[in-house]
Amino acid sequence: MIAPLTSKSLFRATRTLILGVAALAAAGCATTPGASAGTAKAAAELANPRTMAFPALKFQLPKSERVVLDNGIVVYLLQDHELPLVQITAYLSGGSIFEPDDKVGLASLAGAAIRDGGTLSTPPGKLDQELEFMASSIESSINADHATVSMSTLTRNLDRTLTLFAEVMTKPAFDAARFEKERNRAIEGIRRQNDDPKGIAGRELTKAIYAGHPLGRMPTIASVRAITRDDLKAFHQRYFYPGNTMLAVSGDFDRVKILAELNRLFASWPDHRQPVRNFPMPVEDKTPEVLHAQKEVNQSVIRMGHLGIDKNNPDLYAIKVMDYILGGGFTSRLTQQIRSDRGLAYNVESYFETGRRLPAPFVIETETKTETTAKTIELIRQIVEEMTKNEVTDAELKLAKDHIVNSFIFGFERSDVVVNQQARLEFYGYPPGFLENFRDNVAKVTKEDVLRVARKYLQPEAMKLVVVGDEKKFDRPLSEFGSVREISLTIK
Repeated sequence: MIAPLTSKSLFRATRTLILGVAALAAAGCATTPGASAGTAKAAAELANPRTMAFPALKFQLPKSERVVLDNGIVVYLLQDHELPLVQITAYLSGGSIFEPDDKVGLASLAGAAIRDGGTLSTPPGKLDQELEFMASSIESSINADHATVSMSTLTRNLDRTLTLFAEVMTKPAFDAARFEKERNRAIEGIRRQNDDPKGIAGRELTKAIYAGHPLGRMPTIASVRAITRDDLKAFHQRYFYPGNTMLAVSGDFDRVKILAELNRLFASWPDHRQPVRNFPMPVEDKTPEVLHAQKEVNQSVIRMGHLGIDKNNPDLYAIKVMDYILGGGFTSRLTQQIRSDRGLAYNVESYFETGRRLPAPFVIETETKTETTAKTIELIRQIVEEMTKNEVTDAELKLAKDHIVNSFIFGFERSDVVVNQQARLEFYGYPPGFLENFRDNVAKVTKEDVLRVARKYLQPEAMKLVVVGDEKKFDRPLSEFGSVREISLTIK
C-alpha cells in the first residue's frame, strides 16, 4: 500500500525532482565540442517545467482498523509512530436540532459544560491543572446534529489523559459555578451578536432559508436564561451512551494495550439505548426574499442563497464541479468578473455545502463598497443566470476537475485526519466506496452534466437576499430586487 502523502514526503519528492532537473541541465551543458546541438536541446527541454511529463499519480487510500468494544462502542484505529502523540475523538449522534423551542442554546451550553464543568471524580480546577501539567487537552462541543469529545496527549501521558477523557465522557459534573459562567458568556454573546455585520448576514440568511425548521432557530437571552443544570444533565444522559458512540484513535499507541484500556474504562457506562429520533427534513421554500439590516458601515455585506443538497444527492459530483466554476476559487466566474474585471469586491465566493443528514444551503457571499451595493447584487444574479443558460468551456471544466481531483489526496496528510474521516463515513452513513470512487466520479463529469445540474439546482429566482449596510448610501434602492423586509437589530 502506498503511504499517504505528507508535507514531509512532498518536500522530499520536490527536492528529488529539483536535483534531477539540475542534473539533466548539467548534462546538457557538459557536452563535448563535437557533440550534437540536438543533445543539448533535448536536455534543455527535459529541464523545462512546462514541457516535463510525469506518469499518472497512483494513490491508494490508507486504511484504518475497525474494532467493536465489549459494550458496543465502535472504534477506528490508525497507528502512527512518527511522533509521540495520541489523539482520540468521540462522535455521538444528537444535537441542537432536538432542543425544545423554549430552550434554544441548550446543546451548545451542554457541549461546553461537559468538559468545562469537571467530572464527578475530578473537580474542574483540578482537571484544568492536570491537563495543563501534562500538556494534554480535552475538548467537548455539540452542534446541530452531533456531539464530539476529543483528547490529545503525549504518549507518555496517555494512561492518565485517557482516564480523564473517559470521566468527561461518562461522568460530567456540570459544576454549578462553571455552568453559570458559561451561561453568562452565552448571554453576553447574544447581546453582542450584532457587532459583526458578517455575523448578522450569515445568521439572517440561515433563518430565512430554514424558516420554520429547527435549523433556523437562534438562541435568545430568554431561551438561554431558561436553561438549568438539570437540563444539561438530561441532555447528556439522553445522547451519551455506548450504543450512540464512535471513537477515532490515531497516533503512537500500543494497539492491544489501548483496546484493553478502552474496554476497562467504559465497561461500567450504562447503555440505556434511546428510541431513534428522526431528523426533521426542512421544507424548501422557493419564495424569494429581500432582507435589509440597517447598519452605518463603509461596506455592504451581501449574502444570497437557498436550500441546497445532502450527501445522498445523485448529482453530487457534477454539482461540485459546477460550484467550483461558479465561485470556488480565484479562477471562478464570480471572482473573475466581480473582483478581477470590475474591482467591486476583494472576496466573493459561492458554495454548495454538502449536508450529512439534512440538506445544507447554497450560499453566495461578498462585501462591497456601499455605493456599489445594487450593482454588485445585479452582477451576481447575472452570473448565476448565465450558468443555467450555456455550457461551460473546456478549459473551465478541466481546471475545475483537476483542482478537485488533485486536491483530494491532501485530505490524507495526517493520520488523525485519515482515521476521523473514515469514522465519520460510517457515523453519517456514507455509501460503501465513497472515498475510493470519489476521484473517478469527479473525472466522469461532462459539460452537459454541469449545465444540467446548474439548471436543476441553481435557483436565482428563489434566492433569499440579505444585505447589511447603510441604505442611505446605496447606489440604488434594494426594492428594485423585490419587497424589502427590514431586520431589527434591537436585542430584547
